[in-house]
Amino acid sequence: MPDLTFIQTVQHNCDISDARDNGIYSICTLVLKLRNLYKWEHGIDPWEEPESADLLDWIEAKENLWQTLMQEPYQNLPMSGRAVGPWDTAEVNSMLAGTNLVYGSGYGRSMKAIFFLAEKIREESAEGCPVVILGREKATELASPFAMLQDGIISIRRAPLRFFFWDHIQDIRASSRSPMHHALDYYGLLTDGRLNQQACRDRLDTIVDTEIPIFIYHEVGERMQTTLGSDTLKKIIGKFPDSAIEFVVRTIKDILADTHPRGMINFIIREKREASLGFYVGFLDGLRKVLFSEILEAFQQFVLDRDWQLIDQARSRCRDRNRRFAKKIKEIAQLIEQEPMELVQQRFNREIMEPLGLDVPPRQS
Repeated sequence: MPDLTFIQTVQHNCDISDARDNGIYSICTLVLKLRNLYKWEHGIDPWEEPESADLLDWIEAKENLWQTLMQEPYQNLPMSGRAVGPWDTAEVNSMLAGTNLVYGSGYGRSMKAIFFLAEKIREESAEGCPVVILGREKATELASPFAMLQDGIISIRRAPLRFFFWDHIQDIRASSRSPMHHALDYYGLLTDGRLNQQACRDRLDTIVDTEIPIFIYHEVGERMQTTLGSDTLKKIIGKFPDSAIEFVVRTIKDILADTHPRGMINFIIREKREASLGFYVGFLDGLRKVLFSEILEAFQQFVLDRDWQLIDQARSRCRDRNRRFAKKIKEIAQLIEQEPMELVQQRFNREIMEPLGLDVPPRQS
């Protein structure tokens, strides 16, 4: 078992990442992530709310800590008398073999550094891809992505997934015909059309464990889709970091993963997972709803006749349309080293942003 210094160093790198890049979040999102990070640090469940004064004092202390860490480099990890680089994920995990711990590192939105250390629950596979399901976390940072694909291995982090489901379930819309209501009714969480909070607490873990496979298959789709690759995304992020352009490209890439013939939506259809479909459509928001508009009408009809072919047709139409956008994005990305950035941005606005009905971002100076 790794010593306490190793765990503390992983958490220290998490804190450095948060210090550097907490500004990528809106105020509302940052508050939500800080609240959930507080709950994780104090070992309390998603439905437990801290005293406001305690949370505010903790946030102030966290922000003061960030001020001292913003210029620090990420630290090497002390392991068996050696210093291993924080990005050497495979080497760290080889040295953790024989323990029940899994280490992860990578980059998320706007290239925010991701680090975590969690207990392994089990290993399995999907479409020939190894999968590891993780439980209690020893170290984490603000982003806490609950599904990651790295070095050909899919990691599902159950702890942040519990917070994800709890927060989204609490935020359901009033309409009893909404997709989220369809999913919650399937799990018996509605009483007279209203969310039963006690049932939600009692069945949260059942929901999380039952729905884990759909997130596995998003990552399977991510691994298998080649229409919009990581190289193109890195070029875009390199020139347009933390921008509307990065956000659009990332979202199109996610939709292509979901709609891949071996991705999430096809898995839901194949297994006839009605609740999963309700959650997927209910979780769609903002740009993802624009990019996958076909699924909204298809779901409304599906509720009436349970015709899975309608969902598959919507998946296919969405995929064809977004593949056309992806092809244009790849062509534009190839111009990054050849054309002035202003011309590249103008083409992106003209061929991607405007057809999607999105506001055109201001020109780069």
